Amino acid sequence: MSDPIRVVLVDDHRMFRSGVKAELGDAVAVVGEAPDVDSAIKVVREVQPDVVLLDVHLPGGNGNGGSDVVTGCAGVQTPGGDPVRFLALSVSDAAEDVIAVIRAGARGYVTKTISPGDLDTAIRRVAEGDAVFSPRLAGFVLDAFGATAGEIAEVDEELDRLSQREREVMRLIARGYQYKEVAKELFISVKTVETHVSSVLRKLQLSSRHELTSWAMSRRLL
Repeated sequence: MSDPIRVVLVDDHRMFRSGVKAELGDAVAVVGEAPDVDSAIKVVREVQPDVVLLDVHLPGGNGNGGSDVVTGCAGVQTPGGDPVRFLALSVSDAAEDVIAVIRAGARGYVTKTISPGDLDTAIRRVAEGDAVFSPRLAGFVLDAFGATAGEIAEVDEELDRLSQREREVMRLIARGYQYKEVAKELFISVKTVETHVSSVLRKLQLSSRHELTSWAMSRRLL
């Protein structure tokens, strides 16, 4: 049995931190907590967690909240030598908040309306190196980093291997949509989504959603 993912919780509301811990239960190991930027940086450097789950609005630091935590912990690694990864968990869904913390180096951004099960999944995906976003927030990041919606390269042999439906599924998966959300968006079954994703990964010779996102963004397909 693998060791649980080690998490530090950063939020200025103690009751919220307690609630997140209770909801996640034994799914992860909470190895530290902090209510502000300065104590968060100190805790992260001391315990070297796998993932830091943090709000974007925090007191202290240079006034940039969660972004200050991410930049202040640049270069910190886990005991195993992997980089400490950051997942923003906030009530805010404002584009400027999303873009700021991602520019600082966070791997994902989800809102506090997320279910405990989906939060557990998001933490695990971030720990594995994936980028994770609540679906409507992914567009903010893609736009900010130069990916233009619907733009397709004139000549792209790899893209030409995909059918039109596979391209539609690929874009949504790369934006961070879950299978059930893709199914709802395209009016198809979850099983059909799974089949298309498997086909896309096979045709493009990719092995994960993270690689698929990087592939799509490099071609400005999102």
